[in-house]
Amino acid sequence: QVQLVESGGGLVQAGGSLRLSCAASGRTLSVYSMGWFRQAPGKEREFVATIDRSGGRETYADSVKGRFTISRDNAKNTVSLQMNSLKPEDTAVYYCGATRQGYGSRREYEYDYWGQGTQVTVSS
Repeated sequence: QVQLVESGGGLVQAGGSLRLSCAASGRTLSVYSMGWFRQAPGKEREFVATIDRSGGRETYADSVKGRFTISRDNAKNTVSLQMNSLKPEDTAVYYCGATRQGYGSRREYEYDYWGQGTQVTVSS
């Protein structure tokens, strides 16, 4: 069993930056690939980024490529999402998830554990 807790969300102006963190307890994260998803009001949860177990392979949604960076620190059992050049359309609740898929996954149903989410609001 893995417990995930996100932090770092908040209110930021368009063009600004935020860094989200996801801390794990219960089991080492190094056996899982990790991902970030987001859900805006009235919309389905969508893929943002994923990283494999070692941190050597990252995949991004086209909408965030070049602006967001996912990283992990297996020694600290944490995963982060650095978000730069934020836009109002990035406003959502952001969730981190853990999956046994070796290279990470864009598919929500392949994730075994989820955090409770952290709100990110980008004002124009």
